[in-house]
Amino acid sequence: MSRNDNSSRGKMSGRQGGERKKSYARGNAPIRKKEDLKTQPKKDPDAGGIRLNKYIANAGICSRRDADIFISAGNVTVNGKTVTEMGYKVQLNDDVKFDGRSISPDKPEYFLLNKPKGFYTTGSVEKGGRTVMDIMSRASKSKLDPVGKLDTQATGLLLFTNDGALAKSLAKPKNGIRQIYHVELNKSLSQEDLEKIREGLYIEKSKLTVQDISYVTDRPKNEIGLEIKSIKPHIVQKLFKSLGYEVVKLDRVVYGGLTKKDLPRGRFRVLTKQEIINLRNL
Repeated sequence: MSRNDNSSRGKMSGRQGGERKKSYARGNAPIRKKEDLKTQPKKDPDAGGIRLNKYIANAGICSRRDADIFISAGNVTVNGKTVTEMGYKVQLNDDVKFDGRSISPDKPEYFLLNKPKGFYTTGSVEKGGRTVMDIMSRASKSKLDPVGKLDTQATGLLLFTNDGALAKSLAKPKNGIRQIYHVELNKSLSQEDLEKIREGLYIEKSKLTVQDISYVTDRPKNEIGLEIKSIKPHIVQKLFKSLGYEVVKLDRVVYGGLTKKDLPRGRFRVLTKQEIINLRNL
């Protein structure tokens, strides 16, 4: 066979064996386009659940290492059952309790807002209405909820937190919480009616006891300072309405020991550690 025949046979053999695979050993790998990289789905590290120790640590209770100790000691329950298994995973909608207190995987946050007039407290409002969440959305990425309510036209202190346990505790009617209001009425409050309020009035078949009531110093007698603990809706308006007065302005100036000092209208601030402790001890 001639040299040409051998050469032809080599070429034929190469074709019969298939095309040679490209080698990327010398940096010849194809370059991915940025568009292709963007379309690649990101893996969620918490897909399928969150490790229980991470859940507890995220809640601000303790470190993951300490959380493992508490888990093994039986301090943690998930949906009512004690869990001692290391590496146990929970879902975001599970009811996780630490020492009997419900916790959230979000670090607890606490804010105090000096609510301006004309803002709804609830999220369901008429078209075009503004809510306090329009202001508080700048405070945190966590889901914050107001503790209690203030009427749309009322102003003053409103507490926000993602600490469900504290919010639930402060919202219990039997506990009550110290609140001081600056009330402006449509007419002067008589001394006789002031004494009636001081002695206690029945509002909707339930006696309302006020801690203190007085005229605001150096102001007309239609401006009243009122201290109560009741957290029933519209209770201040109902109190004065029962005696024939209309509340024109309502400003909450003290809430559970928190004050408006250095907090302009429409602004919010983070609570101090001591203020949080004080609220938990109410």
